[in-house]
Amino acid sequence: MSGTPARTVDPKTLRKTVGASVIGTIAEYYDFFIYGTASALVFNKIFFPETDPLVGTLAAFSTYAVGFFARPLGGLVWGHIGDRLGRKKALVFTLLLTGLGTFAVGLMPTYEQIGLWAAAILVVVRLIQGFGVGGEQGGAVLLTAEASPRDRRGFYASFVQLGSPVAYLIPTALFASLQQWMDPDAFLAWGWRVPFLLSIVVVAVGLFIRSRVDESETFKAARERKAASHAPLRQLFAHRRREVLGGFFAKFVEAAMFPFYTIFLVAYADNNGYDSGLVLEAVIIAILVEIVMIPVWGRLTDRIGRRPLFLGFAVLNLVLVVPAFLAVQSENLAFIVALLVAGLGLGHSGTYAPQASFFPELFDSSVRYSGVSVVWQFGSMVASGPFTVVATALLVAADGGFWLVAVYTAVLVVCSIVALLLLPETAPARRGGQEYADWPLFDESLAEPVASQQQ
Repeated sequence: MSGTPARTVDPKTLRKTVGASVIGTIAEYYDFFIYGTASALVFNKIFFPETDPLVGTLAAFSTYAVGFFARPLGGLVWGHIGDRLGRKKALVFTLLLTGLGTFAVGLMPTYEQIGLWAAAILVVVRLIQGFGVGGEQGGAVLLTAEASPRDRRGFYASFVQLGSPVAYLIPTALFASLQQWMDPDAFLAWGWRVPFLLSIVVVAVGLFIRSRVDESETFKAARERKAASHAPLRQLFAHRRREVLGGFFAKFVEAAMFPFYTIFLVAYADNNGYDSGLVLEAVIIAILVEIVMIPVWGRLTDRIGRRPLFLGFAVLNLVLVVPAFLAVQSENLAFIVALLVAGLGLGHSGTYAPQASFFPELFDSSVRYSGVSVVWQFGSMVASGPFTVVATALLVAADGGFWLVAVYTAVLVVCSIVALLLLPETAPARRGGQEYADWPLFDESLAEPVASQQQ
């Protein structure tokens, strides 16, 4: 069966959609990652000051993890809204919800002022943030993927993935600058609040840009032919269980390795007497490399396929788990930078870039927002949410040794490798120009049409 020619895409509209998705995702993940940075550097001191430093770090990471457990619920709710009412509506509300939660953290009282109530409020705010982020990434990649030409979908959709590393880099740079310029007591007293309060500016810019983007033409086409599902989750699990389960496990490698490289290794160095500053410098360099490489890998998936690239870099991450700890122990900047550039700058970006096109292509247009959100958020909840908590607890159990953490990390990566071996290739270029699932405006004929199954 031959595929139909790709439709003509207006370059100006495409650029506007890609730009809005990237900036909106940067704003949303700025709000989310700023909390992770503060957990590693500040929260163990101002919200859990009466505990052992390592236990305080574990408590701070626990409040960080709470947000990930709210993300699946957000994914289900916002996915349903996105499939029923449109991608744009869901994305505007998720950005607003997450941004206000971050701003609220900047106004919060500390343990010295209200005791354990401070930690309780942190948990509530984190739940609100997680609920909002639950619908963000899936919606942003959909809006871009559905606006992109078929033969360059991997390239354009991958730009949305820049939001995460850029959003990590901004608060990291802010915290590093504040620590350098401020007295330590002043930083702990009020300086840490500045990045949180600045989030209101980031969110305002993101909302302005995102509100000016048109709704997905693919969603409009599905709605016009009455293909939008009234019960997307039920249809999803009735007809796409293989894709849901495979995508869920495939998400593990990327979801686990980002906190491993960017948060846990810094905490590991800090709590074991190694130079955490060297690790943080190497992380920033590796993040810069990742920002450059994400669109490169995205474009490559249009040519060689989504799955081969995803699988190859998953294996690379597995190989580098133990060397990452050895690099930190060496306290050799060149060794640490080389390892993190290989693992984070190349390895993580190589598993992150393909997701933006691979996951949307697994699902039909009528259930696509729900499908991507379920895969993305449940995978993140299991592999990323508790990662720093479990890894730190294993570190405590092993008296600072890293072998239990290495095994835990490796198991998560192996789960992804197995899932990727069982999932299909979805890139149209590797399928004779044919879409794997329903994609209105590109190819009305399906290999496994959910729409026809429902009739």
